[in-house]
Amino acid sequence: MNNSKYYNDSLAYDFDMFMPSTAKREKREENIIKMARPKIKTKRKAAVRRVSVSAFGVMFATFMLFALCGNLFLRLQINEVNSQINNVKAQISELDSEKTNLEVEFERKISYANIELEATELGMRKMSKEQVKYIRVNEKNSALTSDGVITDAD
Repeated sequence: MNNSKYYNDSLAYDFDMFMPSTAKREKREENIIKMARPKIKTKRKAAVRRVSVSAFGVMFATFMLFALCGNLFLRLQINEVNSQINNVKAQISELDSEKTNLEVEFERKISYANIELEATELGMRKMSKEQVKYIRVNEKNSALTSDGVITDAD
């Protein structure tokens, strides 16, 4: 089948491309826009990049070392404070037990039986009816003493 009748001007060739270079060809090249070439990495830039990556690695390692040392230091401080707290708690419990012992001893010393025993050792005795002296008052504002003297409130 002959399909050439359906293509108009599509079978034409630009024979100028096959001709030797002429001035016309040079003019055509001036119309071509030259694209910027991608920059080729030089060895120096690659070396700088390697140095910056290694410097970053060293800085990161140093930071991590300082962070670990700081963490250890803070944990030591916390342990010291906890041991101080435990020592104070031990002292508090010791003082509480001593307080309880002193309260028991105090209660033992001031008990009624002990007071009565101490009083009998000192020669004291319970009050009897013979020791009570009554005063008779005939008048409202006068009193008779054991010597027989009458005193007035005036």
